[in-house]
Amino acid sequence: MSTLLERLDDGRAGIRLYGIAPPKLASTAERLRDIAAEQVGRLRLLAPDGLVVYDIQDEPGRAGQERPFPFLPTVDPEVYARDALAELAIPKIVYRCVGARPREAFSSWIDGVRSMSGRQISVFVGAPRGRSHHPGLALAEAYALARPASNLVLGGIAIAERHVAKEDEHHRMLAKQDHGCRFFITQSVYDAGSTKSLLSDYAFSLQTAGRSPVPVVLTFSPCGSVRTLEFMKWLGISFPRWLENELRHSADTLERSVDLCERVFADVQDYARQKRLPIGINVESVSIRRSEIDASVELFRRLSSHLPR
Repeated sequence: MSTLLERLDDGRAGIRLYGIAPPKLASTAERLRDIAAEQVGRLRLLAPDGLVVYDIQDEPGRAGQERPFPFLPTVDPEVYARDALAELAIPKIVYRCVGARPREAFSSWIDGVRSMSGRQISVFVGAPRGRSHHPGLALAEAYALARPASNLVLGGIAIAERHVAKEDEHHRMLAKQDHGCRFFITQSVYDAGSTKSLLSDYAFSLQTAGRSPVPVVLTFSPCGSVRTLEFMKWLGISFPRWLENELRHSADTLERSVDLCERVFADVQDYARQKRLPIGINVESVSIRRSEIDASVELFRRLSSHLPR
């Protein structure tokens, strides 16, 4: 069985990731230990290739609408991955919101990465919406500062919804590859059409340039209620009208969302195979509701069954 780093080195399909948000910063030390223990137990059973730990930031300007759920600061993702989840012996992919931190802090972090033993994996994220005047870094500058860290394996974000609006996401992906990105993780996918459009333009731009693709890891998130649906839409996730209707009017929204996610993934995976693009999965579990956590486990298992080993 190939490891995550081997798949990234070879640009192979079949990457299986599980994504979590760090616990709330206000959590007690005892509560943090309990959460970490539950997650370690769950992940040992699932055995993904790697764990994604998100860097959660407030986004007050997104869509010009009030946030459906209040923002609560979380534990630093790298601290949580390194310390609380230390006994979990799988690679951790730590998100780093470069636009939320000043240059000096980011440079210090890069120095720390360079001093670490072994290869570290990180995904850089730009400034949250509504923070255009935040004194943080631009992505291009962050990539430049990270270049001396030869043990840092970089991934990038790919957003199909942005491609629908601007039709240039495939150019962003190629530019990020030029900056050293070895894989991409998408925003949550519910719209197969917009995702296939992005993959199509990415594939043809690679063909034109005579370049090879890197793995594209598709993110999927169970949706357990209409309120969660509204929050996901606020985050910018696109739902085709027919699919949104299915969720809104289902007797069991959570179960229906898992079925629909599997259906969407099968559709996109079939298209990606035609374009010879290496596809993987990332199933998010960012809810504190037990039913949604259990649904993410079921979804991970179902989507994993579609992937090569």
